[in-house]
Amino acid sequence: MKNQIKQMIIDFVREYKNNNNTFTQWQEPLVGFADSENALFYLYREMIDENHLIPKDILPGAKTVVSYFIPFTEKLVRTNYKGDAPSREWAVAYSETNKLLKSLGEYLIEKLDKIGAGANMARFDDPGFDTNKVISYWSQRHIAYAAGLGTFGLNNMLITDKGCCGRFGSIVTDIVIEPDAVITKERCLYKYSSTCKKCVEACPSKALTVNGFDRHKCYELLLEYDKLFSDLELTEVCGKCVAMIPCSFINPLKNK
Repeated sequence: MKNQIKQMIIDFVREYKNNNNTFTQWQEPLVGFADSENALFYLYREMIDENHLIPKDILPGAKTVVSYFIPFTEKLVRTNYKGDAPSREWAVAYSETNKLLKSLGEYLIEKLDKIGAGANMARFDDPGFDTNKVISYWSQRHIAYAAGLGTFGLNNMLITDKGCCGRFGSIVTDIVIEPDAVITKERCLYKYSSTCKKCVEACPSKALTVNGFDRHKCYELLLEYDKLFSDLELTEVCGKCVAMIPCSFINPLKNK
């Protein structure tokens, strides 16, 4: 079942562009699996917020969390490399990828239902983002970490085998699937050897430093950038801290 679900996700993303005539192109997804009782899900209530969801909040009887990373292409990322403001292409990609992730989650739930399996996802129209605390109550990056898809960089993004430029999504199912191991080997150059810091240098709001991250300062700038693309659906985007840096498309410490 593990390989079947992976292939469903890969096939869906590949066909989505042609079926929906999107501007955005994506690379082949990465997929990871986590036991719904992984201690990390409970730890997130201490790390992120006491109201952060656990898998059984999304699906009573949950056994497995399926997390997936949809990587952007280098061509897209290059459009967002220069200047302080995000490129229009980046904003469009954010909007179109949100729709892709919603459709993919619904597709997986439907396919699993047909074989008698239960599945659900966090409500995509209201994923529990708190604009006052500036946190998500179902943090897709943290879910992906628990599913063995990568480790966190200095920029707070998850560095996967295909880098950190892309978006994460997930579903919860009552199927028992062998979980993937959480990655413990460091992938961030700064955390590994105090080098790089390209993400910090690229941050236009200066919210990101080697000493921490001011999420409120970052979010204030995202709200300003959203006004630049009023013709698009919600585009609170920036992406400068992931664009064209050593971990944009790869794990830079793979051979270390």
